[in-house]
Amino acid sequence: MSTPRPGRDSRLARGIQRITASSLGPYQSAVIRIGFSATYLLFLLRELPHRHEMYGPGAPWRWDMAEQLISNNQAFTTLMWSDSTVWFEIVYALALIAAALLLVGWHTRAMSVLFMAGVLSLQNRSIFMGDGGDNVLHLMAIYLVLTRCGQVWSLDARRAARRARADGSDGDVDPDGKAGGGRPVRGDVAGPLLWAAFGAVLLGATVTDSLGGTVWLPVLFWIMWTGHGAWWAVNRYAPHSEPRTLLDVIANLAHNATLVVIMAEVCLIYSTAGWYKIQGTRWQDGTALYYPLKLDYFTPWPGLSDILASSGVMVMVLTYATVIVQVAFPFTLFNRRVKNVLLVVMIGEHAGIALLLGLPFFSMAMIAADAVFLPTVFLVWLGGRAALGRDLLFRARGTVPEPRDAAEDREAPQHSDDGGHTLVG
Repeated sequence: MSTPRPGRDSRLARGIQRITASSLGPYQSAVIRIGFSATYLLFLLRELPHRHEMYGPGAPWRWDMAEQLISNNQAFTTLMWSDSTVWFEIVYALALIAAALLLVGWHTRAMSVLFMAGVLSLQNRSIFMGDGGDNVLHLMAIYLVLTRCGQVWSLDARRAARRARADGSDGDVDPDGKAGGGRPVRGDVAGPLLWAAFGAVLLGATVTDSLGGTVWLPVLFWIMWTGHGAWWAVNRYAPHSEPRTLLDVIANLAHNATLVVIMAEVCLIYSTAGWYKIQGTRWQDGTALYYPLKLDYFTPWPGLSDILASSGVMVMVLTYATVIVQVAFPFTLFNRRVKNVLLVVMIGEHAGIALLLGLPFFSMAMIAADAVFLPTVFLVWLGGRAALGRDLLFRARGTVPEPRDAAEDREAPQHSDDGGHTLVG
C-alpha cells in the first residue's frame, strides 16, 4: 500500500480551491475585452461608408446567395432574418454600440453577448470579406461571453466600488456591477431591462426558427439567458446562500477554462502558422517577405517598402525570424523571461505588419490575443500610468478628477511577482 503524501494532497487542494474560488487573470481578460472590442469598433467605424457593399444590400455576395450558403452551413447571423435595408442598419448600429459599451465595460455580461451576436451576424453574412484577423475576432467574441472580463478597468467595477464605499462593505467586485458580496447596485434597472429584452428577442427567434445552427445553438442561448436571470435573482434575494456560492464556482470554472482555451488557441495559431511556413520554399530560401512588399495592395507606404525590399539581408533576417518566433513561442511558455522577450518581439512584428503591409486590424486582433500572456505586474503598472495620465489631463483642464475607487486601489497587489492572478506569468 502506498504511503499518503500530505504535501502533494495539500497542493492539489490549494489548486482546486484557487480555480474554483477566484477568476484568474482579471487584468489579462480585461485587456482582451478592451483590445477586441476596440479593434471591432474601429473597424466598423472605418467601414461605415462602405458597409452596404461589404455586408448589406449592395454586397457582391447577395442576400439570396448568403441565404443559400447559410442554409447549408447553419451559421448564425441575424442579417438573414430580413433583407430590409432598415434591418441591416439596425444590426450594424447595434454592433457598433455593443463594441463601444463592451470597451468601457458597461454591463459586460449582456454586452459580451450582444457583441458576439454583432460579430457573427456581420461576418457570417459575407464570409469571404475577412482575413486572419477576422477569424481570430470571430473566435474571441465567442470566448468573451464565458469570461468574467469586467472585474477591473470597467464601468461595472467602478460602479461596484462606489457602492462598496457607500455601504462600507469589503469592496468585492462582481463582473456585472455587483458589490459587497454580490448585491445589485441600488436603482440599477438597466440589467433587468436588458435581460427582458434579450429574452423577448430570443423567444421570437426560437419560435420562428431563425437562430440557425443545429439544435445546440438555441439551447446554448437559452442556458446563458436562464443562467444570467438566476444569477441576478440569487444575488438580489440570497446573496450569502449556497446557491450564490455554487453559481460563483461555476462562473469561475467557466472563466478559467476559457482563459486556458484562449491561450491554447493563440499557441495553435502561431505553431500552425510557423510549421506551415517551414514547408514553403519561399520561407526556406528567406525571400517570402520580399513579395508582399512589392504588391500594391500591401504597400501603404511604397517608399518605406522599397527601402526594406532593397536589402536582401534584412528581408532574409525578417523572414527567418518570423518563422523562428512563431514556431518557438509555444515552447517558451515554460520559461517566463524568454516568453516575455518573445512577446515583445511578436508585438513588434505585428506593429510592423500594420505599418508596412497595411493590415492594422489584423495586427490589433493578434496583439489583443497575445495580451493573455502579459505579466500581471506589467498590466498593473500600465493601468497605474493610464490613471496618472488621466489625473494629469484633468488637472491641466482645471477640473478635479474623481477620487480613485476601491477597484483602482486594489490594482496594486501587495504580493510579489504576478500576485497569483494569472495562469502564465
